[in-house]
Amino acid sequence: MESMASAAIFYGVAALVLGSALYVVVGKNLVHSAFALVAAFFGVAVFYVYLGADFLAGAQVLIYVGGILTLLLFGVMLTNRIYNLNLRSGAIQVVPGALSAGLVFALLVWIIQSVEWGAMDSGDPGPTSEAIGRLLMGDYLLPFEIASVLLLIALMGAAMLVRRRGKSGS
Repeated sequence: MESMASAAIFYGVAALVLGSALYVVVGKNLVHSAFALVAAFFGVAVFYVYLGADFLAGAQVLIYVGGILTLLLFGVMLTNRIYNLNLRSGAIQVVPGALSAGLVFALLVWIIQSVEWGAMDSGDPGPTSEAIGRLLMGDYLLPFEIASVLLLIALMGAAMLVRRRGKSGS
């Protein structure tokens, strides 16, 4: 009984992710497409929970939904002219797109069928975030801090570039 409920939730979330991702691609309203992207990102976080990757699920929600997508939505909504804009993406390159998608799909099916998939012992399904935190604050502290400083420098450089353009364009 529990496995049937779990399978029903999984397939429901899979349908939500596929439907919202499809709407992101074919939707004509940019704001509605961005909200559909929120649903797709939450669905991916649910998949991470099903895989037992609690750290990745939390990172998915915090980084993608909480940070990037919120920034995208504010950018879209604060731009006056684009809020009521209906995007018309006509069927310009349907044939090359369909051929490319079919080729990628065939390649994935071939890879899935040709690889021998071995089953692994999953071990203890405990939380993973503690182990990742200990590694980030222990063995990998220096690379973690170097990456954060590099990202800060890139952010400051981008802010300076925008500021210079704003002064010269005024």
